Amino acid sequence: MELRSVEELMDLLYACRGTRDVPGRDGPPVDLHDHALRTAALLRRGRPADKELQVAGLVQPIGGLLWPGDPAGRADHAADAVRALLGERVHRLVRGCPGRGAPADDDVLTLRQAAEEGRTAGFDAGVLEDWRTVLELLAARNSRLGAVD
Repeated sequence: MELRSVEELMDLLYACRGTRDVPGRDGPPVDLHDHALRTAALLRRGRPADKELQVAGLVQPIGGLLWPGDPAGRADHAADAVRALLGERVHRLVRGCPGRGAPADDDVLTLRQAAEEGRTAGFDAGVLEDWRTVLELLAARNSRLGAVD
């Protein structure tokens, strides 16, 4: 599945509400929608200028909604779903692959840490609608970059 618009992505993220995921390490179930918002909010606090990293944290949980029976492949599926819309860097971050020449990509590690913390953090992470403008900006920029290639 490949997402073609921010509206499709927003619909998917809204659909994550109420969908519970149980982490592999015997942790408590977590609501995918809340987890997405908390992870993105933690990344916004830690790296306020890095919108792509924040968005990667926001969209990562869609793999759990779209492919619930394939825990090992969720990151790959989620990354592939957003690649055309949000670009290569968001794709790489969601997939969890280090960038070229980076032995251990700090951004991937930062994303993993925020996702882990986002499972249990108890704070108001805002609402999904707060992210629409950021998603639209990234999608528009990616669209322009794609047109140049």
